[in-house]
Amino acid sequence: MLLITVISSCKLSNTNQQNQDNKELAALFDKYYEERLQLFPLEATAIGDERYNDKLYADFTDEYRKKEKEFYNRYLVYVTKFDRDQLNDNDKISYDIFKREMEISLEGLKFHTNLIPTNQFWGLSLDLGQLGSGEGNQPFKTVKNYDDWLKRMDAFSVWTDSAIQYFKKGIEANYVLPKSLVIKMIPQMDAMVSSDVTKNLFYGPINKLPKDFSDADKKRLTEAFTQSIQKNIILSYKKLGDFLKNEYLPKARNTSGISALPDGAALYNYEIAYWTTTNKTADEIYNIGLSEVKRIRGLMDSVKNTVGFKGDLKSFFEFMKTDKQFMPYKKPEDVLNAFHAIYLKMEPNLKKMYGRVPKSKFEIRQTEAFRAASASAEYNIGSPDGSRPGIFYVPILDATKFNTTSGMESLFLHEAIPGHHYQSSLQMENEKLPKFRRFLWYGAYGEGYALYCESLGKELGLYTDPYQYMGALGDEMHRAIRLVVDVAIHTKNMTREEAIKYMMDNEAISEDGATAEIERYMAIPGQALSYKIGALKIRELRNKYQQELGDDFKLSDFHDEFLKDGCMPLEIVEKKMDDWAAKQKK
Repeated sequence: MLLITVISSCKLSNTNQQNQDNKELAALFDKYYEERLQLFPLEATAIGDERYNDKLYADFTDEYRKKEKEFYNRYLVYVTKFDRDQLNDNDKISYDIFKREMEISLEGLKFHTNLIPTNQFWGLSLDLGQLGSGEGNQPFKTVKNYDDWLKRMDAFSVWTDSAIQYFKKGIEANYVLPKSLVIKMIPQMDAMVSSDVTKNLFYGPINKLPKDFSDADKKRLTEAFTQSIQKNIILSYKKLGDFLKNEYLPKARNTSGISALPDGAALYNYEIAYWTTTNKTADEIYNIGLSEVKRIRGLMDSVKNTVGFKGDLKSFFEFMKTDKQFMPYKKPEDVLNAFHAIYLKMEPNLKKMYGRVPKSKFEIRQTEAFRAASASAEYNIGSPDGSRPGIFYVPILDATKFNTTSGMESLFLHEAIPGHHYQSSLQMENEKLPKFRRFLWYGAYGEGYALYCESLGKELGLYTDPYQYMGALGDEMHRAIRLVVDVAIHTKNMTREEAIKYMMDNEAISEDGATAEIERYMAIPGQALSYKIGALKIRELRNKYQQELGDDFKLSDFHDEFLKDGCMPLEIVEKKMDDWAAKQKK
């Protein structure tokens, strides 16, 4: 009620000065973000806000989505009461981002994606394991932290019952997952079911009870965790696993793409807009993909010839995948140390290319065993207060089979430094941004920038080994292939098997690796498009400003300007960067 009064007075008085931040708009953004954290408590936990650490909601239910719709509608009305032309440049960016967020969130709620509450690649059934293991962003430092988590474990049984109910609604509406994805989900559920509670993943926090807890608290918490793991965790995962195996799998679909779903075509167009933050069509993206695959194949042929390999490109891929010289490691620590060595090698050149560096600490860790089989290497952002570092996770199923030609250098540039760690940490640390922008994510910007970072390898002193450069080309090819197969799966009836073959024909990837990737695109349509579309735009902007500014162009200034205001849609970031370039000319 107070908020509406404030906004109305802003519109009527119109006394805002363009060189100052609008305080009423800032108040709106703060109010929005406070409400958002209550609506999505796992987001609050992720950024280190502990107020809602005991809350866990089935946010896919119709009742919950009704709350979301009201929330986004209300704030869309609020923000459009402001006169954009009277705002300063920074507030105009915030206004544009915020308005788009409300509009695209409302559009997303029109689709029935809630009939698939979780899948094999992401969803609460996987996230809960990370949180409850004690190794994720759920804190286990105080007695209250432990009690908060007990409440979340209690709520998981309710979440599971709701998930099964909505999966059943999906069966009735012919809105179901492909069979191949459901097959992967079943062992994920089974992995959480153990007869010995002390060996269950969720017992991890009890093994790490802080020494300063009283004996009474230690005893109470140990008993409470034991009971909750048995009652809420093991039984819930067993129930969900049995349901998927016995009821859902027989009803799952044999098709690969979402065009088979009732609203599939419209949904895919939405996913393109959501993930790429562009107006590009599926066919445009598909054709860009074909063109990029052809270009990168030419570079790969050049590397093959440089090292003197006799045979075609596919034979070269096989050689790189299987030759023992490319698998030198004995134990997981060897792999982690090799990644650290990459950082040390490029560190001297980083200072030439970046004026701003994060304050947040950084670590390299092995991905937890329970999710390693279906996980990709990834980066988890640290906490704003610095208590949790940014973490680069590397899945290592068998160190002796970890292949150096998989693109270790390019992977580090993308997932770690200067990719996700620099981008997300600088954004989070910028307290001048409204909170909703400090913790906002756009794949086209964030993943696009991380992929662009892979192209900086030679400038950073990497890619001196032709096989590492080949690995980098392989990573770039991987993202180009995604443009082809993601669109083809979801709009051109390309099957899972055809997509796997296309991927293996054009890059050095194992069948298991290609299968996991293709099934990822099947589970989360459009997300894989964001990388290449974003990277191409950043490179296009860099080239444009180098030509326009000539000797006045400074790469570190370009990078700092691109990163300092955080994630935003590509159209908005291009306008911001054009304004920056214009000021450089003056």
